[in-house]
Amino acid sequence: MSHQQLAAFNFFKGHPSTDLLPTEAILEASKSVLTTFNNSMAHYDGRDNTHPLNYGPDLGNLEVRSLISQWNDRLFQLQKPTDPDCINLTNGASFGLMNALQQCTYPFDDVTKQIFIISPTYFLINSVFIDSGYAKRFTAIKELDDGELDLETLRRKLEAFESKSPSKQKLTPEDIWRVHDPTKPMKKIYNYVLYVVPTFSNPKGGSLSIKTKMQLIEIAREYNMLIICDDVYELLDFSLSEKDGIPNKRMVYLDRETLPEGEEYGNVISNATFSKILGPGLRTGWQETATPKLALALSAGGANMSGGTPGHLNTVIIGELLKTGRIDEIIHTLNEKYKKRADTLKKAVLKYLPKGTKISATEGGYFSWITLPDNYDNQKIAKECFERGVILATGDNFEVAFDPQGWGEHGVRVSISHLDSSQIETRIRIWGDLCRKNKI
Repeated sequence: MSHQQLAAFNFFKGHPSTDLLPTEAILEASKSVLTTFNNSMAHYDGRDNTHPLNYGPDLGNLEVRSLISQWNDRLFQLQKPTDPDCINLTNGASFGLMNALQQCTYPFDDVTKQIFIISPTYFLINSVFIDSGYAKRFTAIKELDDGELDLETLRRKLEAFESKSPSKQKLTPEDIWRVHDPTKPMKKIYNYVLYVVPTFSNPKGGSLSIKTKMQLIEIAREYNMLIICDDVYELLDFSLSEKDGIPNKRMVYLDRETLPEGEEYGNVISNATFSKILGPGLRTGWQETATPKLALALSAGGANMSGGTPGHLNTVIIGELLKTGRIDEIIHTLNEKYKKRADTLKKAVLKYLPKGTKISATEGGYFSWITLPDNYDNQKIAKECFERGVILATGDNFEVAFDPQGWGEHGVRVSISHLDSSQIETRIRIWGDLCRKNKI
């Protein structure tokens, strides 16, 4: 079987199928920006708003940040307008995570002690933390079957780390001398980090309740912990087509609304991206914080200040899509098509996979988590599926490094983003046939 044939039926791939990419909308917005830019957006003053082909301001063009703020305020129906200075433009969520670790953590001298990662986790995320100096300092916090988290373990682990080595209440430049530039203000450094996908998680598809989000924020404030939320799937909510549909509230808004008096930074970074809704090739996203001071700190890295906001031209093109409202039409179309694929997947699982198979709710995002019954050899079946041209992502791919939880024994992540409804049904049928042949 050729590589091309294998790629065509890949349930592992969390990429949008090419027919869903809004090529025409991007082309029109690009033309508008590059041919009529003096009229299409605010005056480029060379300071807050620079020409799209020039270096961008460190935080990104103010007009683009204002458009994102107003867009989010409308979608999430926020009562208080968002300060655009709480937004730092990035070139996507992966870069945003790396940037947050570089600007807000210190892997030396037991300052940032531990990284907590929700398990199972996005399969490529471990390397980002390892590259930042945190190898073997990972703790897995289980996502439960209802989408909530094992908060009891999180608290117990934090207490144990603090008991062993109490965190210093206030750091000085001497404490973080390896990353402190004496010409710049003191960084805000956190003692712990929690990485989470709060809504339609990757890979299990669960969503945290407001109660759990607030509990996490309270824990974070108590232990000087930074919560990095990959807020990438909220708008891919299949219920948003209903009248007055509101996406799940982001944790950063809860942090902002309940900010303790005198707190200058907050404890949450919303690490968002346009990759899932406009196309990953644009490499554009944003970080949103509870206060402007934390967003400014995120924009103040040496590389960012040298080159200006990354992907500056693409941020202005996306600003045009926000300004015209075209982005809302694109998201509406995506939700209609992904909902159809999700419905096909659920029906096919019930029809073709063994009795007792469990499937997550799959109410939004890219992924569904499927759990085979105990009397099936998950790994053997996946291998035989591969030989038949059906690539499954078994749960062992989504373990937190150095702290495995055994997800590969029965769990499989299935993506609905890459295959259409017909391909989904026929390949689930092949999977079911192989399950029947491999019952233990």
